[in-house]
Amino acid sequence: MGRGAQAQTQQMIDQQLGQQNSMNQQLYGSTQALGSEAAGGYQNLLANPGYTDAEKSAITNLSQSALSSSFNALAQNAANRAARTRNSAGYGDLIDSLARTQGQDQANLAQQNQIAFANAARSGTLSALSGLSGLYGTDANLLGRALGVPAQLLDASARNAASSGFNLGFGPGGLSFGFKG
Repeated sequence: MGRGAQAQTQQMIDQQLGQQNSMNQQLYGSTQALGSEAAGGYQNLLANPGYTDAEKSAITNLSQSALSSSFNALAQNAANRAARTRNSAGYGDLIDSLARTQGQDQANLAQQNQIAFANAARSGTLSALSGLSGLYGTDANLLGRALGVPAQLLDASARNAASSGFNLGFGPGGLSFGFKG
């Protein structure tokens, strides 16, 4: 191969290498931007896990309202029956029983809502920790300890999240979607 051919080949290699380096720089910049955006989202989720106060209020109000409307319908049916039969015997006892049952059911529903709110907050915290550990290649247990979340809690919640429901995960393997029904 002559010197002219060698120079031309070297020039083409240098040109190709320059283009490849340019593309690598663009990819690196894009990856950095995406990583920063994802990290910001995870940090926001870590700072604000679970439902907002407005969402909690809406969930509580709607669920309690639905429960109250079913008991109101039962009380109305009892009143209609008493009026239709013109026999009010037992009406007062039935209304008292409905009121007791309604109170118990409302207390149970409020407790279930509070447990669901706490679980959503815990799940959000764990998702954020897992996402951050995946972005930075940090051990999730170490990250959890640094933030005061016991390692056993991380493991139990991760197993629970993996075994039920809709799962949206960002981890070392990338973005994954799953739905188990």
